[in-house]
Amino acid sequence: MAGALMLGWVALLWVLEAIDVIAGHRLDTLGIVPRKSSELLDIIPSAFTHFGFDHVASNSLPLLVLGFIAALRGIGRFLAVAFTIIVIGGLGVWLVAPAHTNTAGASGLIFGLFSYLLVRGFVDRRALDIVVGLIVGALYGSILWGVLPTATGVSWQGHLFGLIGGVAAAFLFRERHRPAEITGA
Repeated sequence: MAGALMLGWVALLWVLEAIDVIAGHRLDTLGIVPRKSSELLDIIPSAFTHFGFDHVASNSLPLLVLGFIAALRGIGRFLAVAFTIIVIGGLGVWLVAPAHTNTAGASGLIFGLFSYLLVRGFVDRRALDIVVGLIVGALYGSILWGVLPTATGVSWQGHLFGLIGGVAAAFLFRERHRPAEITGA
């Protein structure tokens, strides 16, 4: 089920970009332009729109892999985590991105899924998830350079706030352990 969800999600991104190209890049307006109240409505769609096929291609594999791993714990939980990351990441972009910019793409979600998987095991106190987080950190840890304002045309704000959203989601959707029952004789 997790694999089908993520294949469908990534396919949707490609279909949307094809529609965007056919429509003369009209979907690009669904990106987030900072500090305009009307742009708050674009927080969700901005995570699904991209600025060209190269942009979609660069996001596809990490989204597929990280999303698949995160969705293995349950589709409902995954969707709640993804929504949380997208909203926190989008609000962060809306608040701090430079004026007159337009931010879109799934990279904020990717950064959020990365941090979610990295800390989830520690928050849930599950050894297997700690190991998964360490493997994810070893394989994808270099993306952390993306939170630094080093590349023109790349939203480090989206990356940073996506990362924050993933950590928040790990705490918001942690597994609550029931205390052991005490029985008496």
